[in-house]
Parts: sequence; C-alpha cells; structure tokens
Amino acid sequence: MRQKWSEEMPVVQFRIARPTDQLDKVVEFYMKGVGLKVIGSFNEHDGYDGVMLGLPGFAYHLEFTQHKDGSPCPAPTEDNLLVFYIPDREARDRIAGNLETMGYLPVEPENPYWGKRGITFEDPDGWRVVLQNTAGIGPN
Repeated sequence: MRQKWSEEMPVVQFRIARPTDQLDKVVEFYMKGVGLKVIGSFNEHDGYDGVMLGLPGFAYHLEFTQHKDGSPCPAPTEDNLLVFYIPDREARDRIAGNLETMGYLPVEPENPYWGKRGITFEDPDGWRVVLQNTAGIGPN
C-alpha cells in the first residue's frame, strides 16, 4: 500500500500533464537528456497518444499527450519552471552535457536566483527546465 502524504492531503500520487505537438522530441528530451524513465504509455486513446515519465518510486511523474488533430501548447512565461534538485554537481553537469550534446544549449534564467547553482534549458516546446545543484544547501 502506498503511503499518504498527510492526513490533510491524503494524496498517493502526483502527475503533471501537458499536451505537445512534438511528442517524440519531448519524450527524447526528458528521457535521453534529463534521464527520466518511461513508466507508462498509451496510443490512440480517444484520439490521444501519451507517455508518462517518472522518477524512482513513480509517485511523481510527467505526462505528455498528443492528439491526432494537434495539441499545441505554447510555453508560458520564462519564469514558469520545472526544477530538478540534484545534490551531486557532477551528476547535474553530466545531465546538462547530455542535453547540450543533443543540441539544447543553456538559456539565461529570467530570475537570477536560478543561475547561481542551476543551469536552465528549454525543452522542444520552449518550456523551461532547471537543473539545480543543491550540494551543501537545502532545496529552497
């Protein structure tokens, strides 16, 4: 049985879902570049294809969907971020190197806080991802 977060919020799983018109490229970015694993997928479900990518434990994951008639999802502001807290700086740099090898170059964060210990990238749809090094500090 999965553990609940708290009695006030008895959630056992958390998913962020987002449409895209570039499902294959987005999945490659988060799998090959960032290192997430496929934990589920579906094809032609009411006109949608989708892939769920996650971290160990599967309690937190991302879902990307694409409709057969198109699924545009313009990126929000440059300060809407998906932040991965990575305590090992070498591991963070290795992930950044994977993304750079794939042709994704770091971008300047809108908020300078994220540039102090983090490296910001844009995924194929222009959504921003921060690889934040947390060595020696808490996650805030």
